[in-house]
Amino acid sequence: MGQRKIINFTHATLDGYIDDPQDWSFQYATEEFRDYALKMALAADALLLGRVTYEGMAQAWPTRSGDPFSDHVNSITKHVVASRPVDTTAWDPTVVIAGADLLEDVRRLKQAEGGDIMIWGTGRLTDALAAADLLDEYRICTCPVIKGGGEPLFRAASAGTLELLDTRLFGTGAVLHAYRPIPAS
Repeated sequence: MGQRKIINFTHATLDGYIDDPQDWSFQYATEEFRDYALKMALAADALLLGRVTYEGMAQAWPTRSGDPFSDHVNSITKHVVASRPVDTTAWDPTVVIAGADLLEDVRRLKQAEGGDIMIWGTGRLTDALAAADLLDEYRICTCPVIKGGGEPLFRAASAGTLELLDTRLFGTGAVLHAYRPIPAS
C-alpha cells in the first residue's frame, strides 16, 4: 500500500468565499452529495485541522450522531495544529500537533499505515502543506451562490499551479473539482 493521501475538502461559493457554509451550502447537500461525502469520509481515518477550525467544529460535531457520516467523523482521530493550548477533551479522539512541528509531524502521519487524511476548509494549514508538497488533493465543491464578500477560498500564500483530476456535476448545480497541486520546480 502506498503513502496516505492528504485531501482538502472545501465548500465555496461561485465568487470564491468559504465562510459560514452553514448559511449557503446545506441546500446543496442532497442525497446524491451526501453519498459522495460519505464515501470520501469513509476512505479517511483522520482529520487534520487548524486550531480555529477545530474549536468551531468541536462545539457542534460531538452532539451529532445516528448517521454513518457523523458517527465516522466523530470516531476518527482529529489532529489539530496549534501553537497555543487547545481543549482536546471537547472532541475525542484528538491529538495536538505543535505549530513548530507541523511539517515533520505531517510527513510522519502520511507515512504511517492508514486511510486518507482529510482537511476541511482552506487556510494557512493548507497553504503550508501545499508549499511543502505534502497536500495531495484539493476537492472544491462550488455551490451556485454569489455571497458578495467574506473569507476567500485562497490567499496570496496559496499561489501555485494545479492539475485537474476530476469534475463532478451534482443535480443541484453544485460542481466538485478535484485538483492535484503541482510542486514548484
